[in-house]
Amino acid sequence: MATVMIHATVTLDGYLADPDGGVDWMFDFPSAPEDGDVVARVCERIGAIVGGANRSRTIEEGEIPYGGMLEVPVFLMTHQATDPIERDGVTYTFVVDDIAAAVATAKEAAGDGWVSLLGGSISRQCLRLGLVDEIHLDVVPVLLGDGISLFAGLGIRVDLERLETSAFASETHLRFRVLER
Repeated sequence: MATVMIHATVTLDGYLADPDGGVDWMFDFPSAPEDGDVVARVCERIGAIVGGANRSRTIEEGEIPYGGMLEVPVFLMTHQATDPIERDGVTYTFVVDDIAAAVATAKEAAGDGWVSLLGGSISRQCLRLGLVDEIHLDVVPVLLGDGISLFAGLGIRVDLERLETSAFASETHLRFRVLER
């Protein structure tokens, strides 16, 4: 059975992006080959992705999950029905307003792999619904001071068990199991 996980690169103050949605800070720090190895091991296990659709429900450059390096089914949450889009061998399926159904469908598609949840809103909704098994964070040493938060507004307590921790050039990699409520 698939493992549902939040996988995010965040700043030390917990932001996914700057206030305008920019992630340039993500590429402006030193890293070691070991940092890349940690992320590659995670990516190898991802069998499906759940994220949020953009306003035009299209797949634009810069919006492709994992920069297009994963060829796995992608399920995008939306409020309006849209036909699936195929791009570079990846099928993007739009799911209207039912995140639990999107996660269930992604779990089927992932088989024994991992379902990666992308974005703060998607992650918080799934945590509130008890759909998340693990949280994987790649923390970079920068403080943005403001931006788009991964967990702000969650509104519930979530207890975690640390499974793995590693740190190399400048990233710290954290992996937690979400404990039952």
